[in-house]
Amino acid sequence: MLLSFPLMAQDSQQEQLAELQAELKERQQRLAADQASAEELQQALQQSEEEIGRAASQLQKTKSNLATNQQEQAELHAQQQTLTQAIIQQQAALASQLKSAFMSGNYDYAKLFFYQEEASKFERILTYYQYINKARQAEISKFRSNVESLKAVNHELELKGQELASLLRQQESQQAQLLARQTDRKQTLAKLNNSIASEQEQVASLQASEKALMQAIEEANRRAAAQQQVELKGLASLKGKLMQPAAGTVRRLFGARRQGQVRWKGIVIEGSEGSSVKAVSHGRVLYADWLRGFGLVTIVDHGDGYMSVYGHNQALLKQAGDDVRQGDSIALVGQSGGQSYPNLYFEIRHKGKALNPTSWLDL
Repeated sequence: MLLSFPLMAQDSQQEQLAELQAELKERQQRLAADQASAEELQQALQQSEEEIGRAASQLQKTKSNLATNQQEQAELHAQQQTLTQAIIQQQAALASQLKSAFMSGNYDYAKLFFYQEEASKFERILTYYQYINKARQAEISKFRSNVESLKAVNHELELKGQELASLLRQQESQQAQLLARQTDRKQTLAKLNNSIASEQEQVASLQASEKALMQAIEEANRRAAAQQQVELKGLASLKGKLMQPAAGTVRRLFGARRQGQVRWKGIVIEGSEGSSVKAVSHGRVLYADWLRGFGLVTIVDHGDGYMSVYGHNQALLKQAGDDVRQGDSIALVGQSGGQSYPNLYFEIRHKGKALNPTSWLDL
């Protein structure tokens, strides 16, 4: 009987160990499932934000086409009015000429011809009416030309009106598509935020995002070295003079603690969704794609190791390899990368090291 107690204790310990191992296995499986779910949500967020970018870019092009169409219609209306007034004036002039011709229609040219004392007068009158006839023919030709031009303008206006109606339908469809994609993104983002609720998970997510950005910058550096054709002189001489890349309120976050030991490497400019993001100086686009934590990102090489980074965009308007000038629109302000409000995330880097943008911008 005395030997049964150790055996019972050993059995109990083995049962507890088995339970702990089973619980640990379940937790590991649950953690793996959560990680897989978070990764799936990241991919879903990327897909939604890329679709938003495409829809917003198409919508911007449609708006530009609408503006062009309306300008062209305004010019055509002005031509139409000018031609109409010219035709009215020509009609009045021709009517006056015809009336004059009718009033002098009873002139006895035979009498003038046979009475030599009036021959010189006859010659003058004949010359005058030849001149009047040529002027009338010229007016008639001009009148006909203006009438044909007016017909062409009216036809062009009709075509522009049809084009405008088509563009408006296209704009309505694109706006509906954009709204649907934004709704999808909002739902995906809420699920993703729930999956990384703890501070440790948030820090890990930020570190993963920062690592992804560094990898993108390193890849951009390699491309810059391989593709350098036009001399880019860097930004050293422009410190404190660079234009603000987007309109809005500047949050000077550089160096501030973001989460855990992760610190801000750039600034945030709170702006209006869909407003223009502009290149701070001339350069070449090296990267234009979606990046975890930063959303739709454009990286511009300015030469001599200087780069500017533009993140959280709604849409990208330039592609890798495009040359840009200072002030060129390269993107639209958005909230990609899991942002809850529209803003531009902006960095300046020199040979990979983050610099304080507020020291470089003319704010």
